[in-house]
Amino acid sequence: MKQDMSVSLQDVVVRRRGKIVLGPITLDLPNAGFTMVLGPNGAGKTTLLKVLHGVERTSSGWMSWSVPSQTARDGQAYVFQSPIMLRRSVRANLAYPLQLLGLDKADISARVTKWAVRIGLSAALYFPALSLSGGEQQKLALARALIRRPNTLFLDEPCANLDGSSIREIEEILREAVQAGAQIIMTTHDLGQARRLADHVVFLNKGQIEEQASATAFFDAPGSVGASAFLNGDIVE
Repeated sequence: MKQDMSVSLQDVVVRRRGKIVLGPITLDLPNAGFTMVLGPNGAGKTTLLKVLHGVERTSSGWMSWSVPSQTARDGQAYVFQSPIMLRRSVRANLAYPLQLLGLDKADISARVTKWAVRIGLSAALYFPALSLSGGEQQKLALARALIRRPNTLFLDEPCANLDGSSIREIEEILREAVQAGAQIIMTTHDLGQARRLADHVVFLNKGQIEEQASATAFFDAPGSVGASAFLNGDIVE
């Protein structure tokens, strides 16, 4: 059973070179389903994900998980927009996070085989990961994150620059993860994808939360001028 790993931010601010790039942010996130972080370029979406994942230093404010900090860290995974591959085989990339967890070889082998089949790379297990196509690398990065069975998965534009077939496969994997109990917090510029997947939306503009709502409420009746303009495809300034 997945743990309840809800998170709260209170007056969180991130400054770079004296300039506020995010905040102040006060936010309580649901502990299940898809939370989509939307907004124009430069709104602070990636910075917010990194704050939540604990890899972005905050200037002020606080963040609190519903579980001890180490438990929260152990239960998280993060997939970047540009997949980061170990300079090893596909199999080694999948096995690495399980080795860090100290799992036995039989369990590692079983999970690696299962995920290689799931992402269509069972015939490429011993190929160098860097020889894969962009879509294959992104699926491998996603499988490497999910193979640990995280409670919370952070995704930063995971389908950017991928073709329709790869996007469809990745979305299906994400749906399966949510059905299994994972919480997914994800940025995307693809409004069609956001409509297909989102349960909850956080809309950022100029580093602040302009709107937070259920997906149905956000897409059917946005409550802010910026969100309305964004959904209409207008330039948001």
